[in-house]
Amino acid sequence: MARASDNASFFNGMWSGGLYKRNQGRLTRQVTGLCVMAVVLWGTWSLSTTLLTDYDRPVRVGIPLAIAALGLWFAFRVVNFPKFADFLISVEVEMDKVSWPDKTYLIRATGVVLGVMILMAAFLAAFDVFWFGLFDFIGFLDLDALKGEGG
Repeated sequence: MARASDNASFFNGMWSGGLYKRNQGRLTRQVTGLCVMAVVLWGTWSLSTTLLTDYDRPVRVGIPLAIAALGLWFAFRVVNFPKFADFLISVEVEMDKVSWPDKTYLIRATGVVLGVMILMAAFLAAFDVFWFGLFDFIGFLDLDALKGEGG
């Protein structure tokens, strides 16, 4: 459960202009901030083109601009909030430890996955045809009703 001091530090941190650990986790923090900004901008554009279309131009433009300004400030500040920034820094550190596959291995692995998926689809289609034929043969299925021709 959140303590009052945690909430106070969060709100105080949101109004400061400084950067927290400026050079650590830079790429992850920038990408996260840009993604949050993109969501904010898309949301405000969507707001102006859907819910506010019946209002006059000052309302249709002013409200989304105000929300966008607050949202962009929030996106900038949230990636500099100490707890979240430390999390993003640790994410970047862990991602640097990952051994990424080379292109040839990636292509081979993708081919294996696609091949197995195609074989499984064919296998399931064969079972479907088999059971459909068996049920039709023993009279368990009413084909006319299934085709929509039955009356």
